[in-house]
Amino acid sequence: MGIEMKYHVLTLFPEMIEQGLNTSIIGRAIEKEIIELNTVDIRDYSVNKHKKVDDYPYGGGAGMVMQAEPVYRAYQSIAGTTQKDKKPRVVFLTPQGRVFNQSIAKELAAEEELIFLCGHYEGIDERVLEMIVTDNLSIGDYVLTGGELAAMVVIDAVSRLVPGVLNNDVSAEIESFHDNLLEYPQYTRPEEFEGRKVPEVLLSGHHQKIEQWRRMQSIQRTATRRPDLIKDASLTEKEKKELGLN
Repeated sequence: MGIEMKYHVLTLFPEMIEQGLNTSIIGRAIEKEIIELNTVDIRDYSVNKHKKVDDYPYGGGAGMVMQAEPVYRAYQSIAGTTQKDKKPRVVFLTPQGRVFNQSIAKELAAEEELIFLCGHYEGIDERVLEMIVTDNLSIGDYVLTGGELAAMVVIDAVSRLVPGVLNNDVSAEIESFHDNLLEYPQYTRPEEFEGRKVPEVLLSGHHQKIEQWRRMQSIQRTATRRPDLIKDASLTEKEKKELGLN
Protein backbone atom coordinates (compact mmCIF):
# COMPACT_ATOMS: atom_id res chain seq x y z
CA MET A 1 0.00 0.00 0.00
CA GLY A 2 2.82 2.43 0.85
CA ILE A 3 2.95 5.27 3.35
CA GLU A 4 -0.29 7.28 3.38
CA MET A 5 0.66 9.78 6.10
CA LYS A 6 3.96 10.93 7.57
CA TYR A 7 4.09 12.68 10.95
CA HIS A 8 7.03 14.65 12.31
CA VAL A 9 6.83 15.70 15.97
CA LEU A 10 9.16 18.38 17.35
CA THR A 11 9.33 17.73 21.09
CA LEU A 12 11.46 17.70 24.23
CA PHE A 13 10.11 14.23 25.06
CA PRO A 14 10.28 12.00 21.96
CA GLU A 15 9.94 8.82 24.04
CA MET A 16 6.56 10.04 25.31
CA ILE A 17 5.27 10.35 21.74
CA GLU A 18 6.74 7.05 20.65
CA GLN A 19 5.43 5.09 23.62
CA GLY A 20 2.00 6.65 23.31
CA LEU A 21 1.53 6.03 19.59
CA ASN A 22 3.31 2.73 18.97
CA THR A 23 0.38 0.75 20.38
CA SER A 24 -3.07 -0.44 19.34
CA ILE A 25 -4.49 0.63 15.96
CA ILE A 26 -1.96 3.41 15.34
CA GLY A 27 0.93 1.14 16.29
CA ARG A 28 -0.24 -1.50 13.81
CA ALA A 29 -0.54 1.12 11.07
CA ILE A 30 3.07 2.16 11.78
CA GLU A 31 4.18 -1.50 11.65
CA LYS A 32 2.40 -1.92 8.30
CA GLU A 33 4.08 1.28 7.04
CA ILE A 34 0.77 2.97 6.33
CA ILE A 35 1.81 5.69 8.76
CA GLU A 36 5.33 6.91 9.44
CA LEU A 37 6.20 8.57 12.76
CA ASN A 38 9.36 10.65 13.08
CA THR A 39 10.12 12.27 16.44
CA VAL A 40 12.68 15.07 16.60
CA ASP A 41 14.27 15.93 19.95
CA ILE A 42 14.54 19.73 20.10
CA ARG A 43 17.38 19.43 22.62
CA ASP A 44 19.56 17.87 19.92
CA TYR A 45 19.52 21.25 18.17
CA SER A 46 20.53 23.37 21.15
CA VAL A 47 23.67 25.50 20.69
CA ASN A 48 24.30 25.18 24.43
CA LYS A 49 26.75 22.46 25.51
CA HIS A 50 24.35 21.47 28.30
CA LYS A 51 21.50 21.07 25.78
CA LYS A 52 19.61 23.97 27.36
CA VAL A 53 16.68 25.14 25.25
CA ASP A 54 14.99 27.73 27.50
CA ASP A 55 15.75 31.12 29.07
CA TYR A 56 14.14 33.85 31.15
CA PRO A 57 11.42 35.91 29.43
CA TYR A 58 12.20 39.46 28.35
CA GLY A 59 10.14 41.91 30.39
CA GLY A 60 10.15 39.65 33.43
CA GLY A 61 7.57 37.21 34.67
CA ALA A 62 7.39 33.72 36.06
CA GLY A 63 8.79 30.64 34.38
CA MET A 64 11.00 30.06 31.37
CA VAL A 65 10.46 30.38 27.62
CA MET A 66 11.68 27.98 24.94
CA GLN A 67 14.27 29.66 22.73
CA ALA A 68 13.66 30.26 19.04
CA GLU A 69 16.92 28.86 17.65
CA PRO A 70 16.69 25.21 18.80
CA VAL A 71 13.09 25.04 17.60
CA TYR A 72 13.96 26.58 14.25
CA ARG A 73 16.97 24.32 13.74
CA ALA A 74 14.88 21.26 14.61
CA TYR A 75 12.29 22.39 12.07
CA GLN A 76 14.94 22.98 9.40
CA SER A 77 16.31 19.47 9.93
CA ILE A 78 13.10 18.00 8.55
CA ALA A 79 11.67 20.80 6.39
CA GLY A 80 14.08 19.93 3.61
CA THR A 81 12.96 16.28 3.61
CA THR A 82 9.25 17.01 3.23
CA GLN A 83 7.24 17.52 0.05
CA LYS A 84 9.23 19.77 -2.23
CA ASP A 85 6.29 21.44 -3.97
CA LYS A 86 4.83 23.14 -0.91
CA LYS A 87 5.60 24.24 2.63
CA PRO A 88 4.56 21.54 5.11
CA ARG A 89 1.75 22.30 7.53
CA VAL A 90 3.14 22.90 11.00
CA VAL A 91 0.61 22.39 13.79
CA PHE A 92 1.38 24.12 17.10
CA LEU A 93 -0.60 22.79 20.06
CA THR A 94 -1.75 25.77 22.11
CA PRO A 95 -4.83 26.85 24.12
CA GLN A 96 -4.88 29.91 21.85
CA GLY A 97 -5.64 27.86 18.74
CA ARG A 98 -8.79 26.72 16.98
CA VAL A 99 -10.57 24.07 19.02
CA PHE A 100 -9.89 20.72 17.37
CA ASN A 101 -12.88 18.79 16.03
CA GLN A 102 -13.74 16.06 13.53
CA SER A 103 -13.99 18.52 10.67
CA ILE A 104 -10.41 19.68 11.25
CA ALA A 105 -9.33 16.03 11.56
CA LYS A 106 -10.73 15.36 8.06
CA GLU A 107 -8.99 18.47 6.74
CA LEU A 108 -5.61 17.36 8.13
CA ALA A 109 -6.10 13.76 6.97
CA ALA A 110 -6.10 15.03 3.39
CA GLU A 111 -2.43 15.99 3.78
CA GLU A 112 0.43 13.60 3.02
CA GLU A 113 2.69 15.00 5.71
CA LEU A 114 2.25 16.99 8.94
CA ILE A 115 4.65 18.55 11.44
CA PHE A 116 3.59 18.95 15.08
CA LEU A 117 5.31 21.37 17.45
CA CYS A 118 5.00 20.66 21.18
CA GLY A 119 5.71 23.50 23.59
CA HIS A 120 6.73 23.45 27.25
CA TYR A 121 7.42 25.84 30.12
CA GLU A 122 5.69 29.21 29.66
CA GLY A 123 5.66 28.91 25.89
CA ILE A 124 7.90 29.36 22.84
CA ASP A 125 9.58 32.54 21.59
CA GLU A 126 6.94 34.18 19.39
CA ARG A 127 9.38 34.89 16.58
CA VAL A 128 9.89 31.26 15.61
CA LEU A 129 6.15 30.61 15.84
CA GLU A 130 5.58 33.41 13.32
CA MET A 131 8.21 31.89 11.04
CA ILE A 132 7.11 28.25 10.88
CA VAL A 133 3.61 27.63 12.28
CA THR A 134 0.69 27.33 9.85
CA ASP A 135 -2.00 26.00 12.21
CA ASN A 136 -2.64 26.75 15.90
CA LEU A 137 -4.78 24.02 17.47
CA SER A 138 -6.26 23.49 20.93
CA ILE A 139 -7.85 20.31 22.27
CA GLY A 140 -9.81 22.22 24.91
CA ASP A 141 -9.89 25.12 27.33
CA TYR A 142 -7.50 23.83 29.97
CA VAL A 143 -3.75 23.82 30.53
CA LEU A 144 -1.44 20.81 30.12
CA THR A 145 2.21 20.53 31.11
CA GLY A 146 3.20 20.29 27.47
CA GLY A 147 1.95 19.79 23.94
CA GLU A 148 2.75 16.07 23.66
CA LEU A 149 -0.59 14.74 24.94
CA ALA A 150 -2.47 17.18 22.71
CA ALA A 151 -0.37 16.18 19.69
CA MET A 152 -1.13 12.50 20.32
CA VAL A 153 -4.86 13.24 20.52
CA VAL A 154 -4.79 15.01 17.15
CA ILE A 155 -2.59 12.36 15.52
CA ASP A 156 -4.88 9.58 16.75
CA ALA A 157 -8.02 11.28 15.43
CA VAL A 158 -6.41 12.11 12.07
CA SER A 159 -4.89 8.65 11.65
CA ARG A 160 -8.28 6.94 11.91
CA LEU A 161 -9.25 8.77 8.71
CA VAL A 162 -6.14 7.72 6.79
CA PRO A 163 -6.95 4.97 4.23
CA GLY A 164 -5.98 1.51 5.43
CA VAL A 165 -5.58 2.36 9.13
CA LEU A 166 -8.91 0.92 10.25
CA ASN A 167 -9.63 -2.70 9.36
CA ASN A 168 -13.22 -1.74 8.63
CA ASP A 169 -13.12 1.36 6.42
CA VAL A 170 -16.79 2.02 7.19
CA SER A 171 -15.97 2.56 10.88
CA ALA A 172 -14.48 6.01 10.36
CA GLU A 173 -17.69 7.18 8.72
CA ILE A 174 -20.27 5.84 11.17
CA GLU A 175 -18.59 6.71 14.46
CA SER A 176 -19.33 9.77 16.58
CA PHE A 177 -19.67 13.13 14.82
CA HIS A 178 -20.63 11.69 11.43
CA ASP A 179 -23.21 14.20 10.12
CA ASN A 180 -22.46 16.11 13.35
CA LEU A 181 -24.26 13.42 15.37
CA LEU A 182 -23.04 11.30 18.27
CA GLU A 183 -22.83 7.55 17.77
CA TYR A 184 -25.81 5.36 18.64
CA PRO A 185 -25.57 2.94 21.64
CA GLN A 186 -23.82 -0.38 20.99
CA TYR A 187 -24.57 -3.84 22.43
CA THR A 188 -23.01 -7.32 22.29
CA ARG A 189 -23.57 -10.74 23.88
CA PRO A 190 -25.16 -11.79 26.18
CA GLU A 191 -28.70 -10.72 25.28
CA GLU A 192 -29.46 -10.00 28.94
CA PHE A 193 -27.11 -8.62 31.58
CA GLU A 194 -28.17 -7.92 35.17
CA GLY A 195 -31.79 -7.76 34.02
CA ARG A 196 -31.04 -5.35 31.18
CA LYS A 197 -31.97 -6.63 27.71
CA VAL A 198 -30.66 -5.73 24.27
CA PRO A 199 -33.29 -3.69 22.35
CA GLU A 200 -35.53 -6.08 20.40
CA VAL A 201 -35.01 -4.27 17.10
CA LEU A 202 -31.32 -5.21 17.10
CA LEU A 203 -32.25 -8.90 17.32
CA SER A 204 -34.85 -8.69 14.53
CA GLY A 205 -32.49 -9.03 11.57
CA HIS A 206 -34.52 -6.29 9.84
CA HIS A 207 -31.71 -4.07 8.56
CA GLN A 208 -33.87 -1.12 7.54
CA LYS A 209 -35.55 -0.95 10.95
CA ILE A 210 -32.18 -1.30 12.66
CA GLU A 211 -30.74 1.61 10.66
CA GLN A 212 -33.82 3.74 11.44
CA TRP A 213 -33.51 2.92 15.15
CA ARG A 214 -29.81 3.75 15.19
CA ARG A 215 -30.40 7.01 13.37
CA MET A 216 -33.04 8.13 15.88
CA GLN A 217 -30.85 7.08 18.80
CA SER A 218 -28.00 9.19 17.42
CA ILE A 219 -30.27 12.20 16.98
CA GLN A 220 -31.85 11.88 20.44
CA ARG A 221 -28.49 11.29 22.13
CA THR A 222 -26.98 14.35 20.41
CA ALA A 223 -29.94 16.53 21.29
CA THR A 224 -29.68 15.47 24.95
CA ARG A 225 -25.94 15.28 25.50
CA ARG A 226 -24.54 17.76 22.97
CA PRO A 227 -27.28 20.22 22.02
CA ASP A 228 -24.56 22.51 20.67
CA LEU A 229 -24.01 20.04 17.82
CA ILE A 230 -27.60 19.39 16.82
CA LYS A 231 -28.12 22.77 15.14
CA ASP A 232 -25.53 21.89 12.49
CA ALA A 233 -26.57 18.26 12.06
CA SER A 234 -27.94 17.01 8.73
CA LEU A 235 -31.55 16.32 9.65
CA THR A 236 -34.65 15.73 7.55
CA GLU A 237 -37.71 17.92 8.04
CA LYS A 238 -39.46 15.00 9.75
CA GLU A 239 -36.57 14.55 12.19
CA LYS A 240 -36.49 18.27 12.95
CA LYS A 241 -40.24 18.19 13.64
CA GLU A 242 -39.87 15.24 16.02
CA LEU A 243 -37.23 17.19 17.93
CA GLY A 244 -39.31 20.35 17.88
CA LEU A 245 -36.71 22.24 15.86
CA ASN A 246 -39.12 23.56 13.21
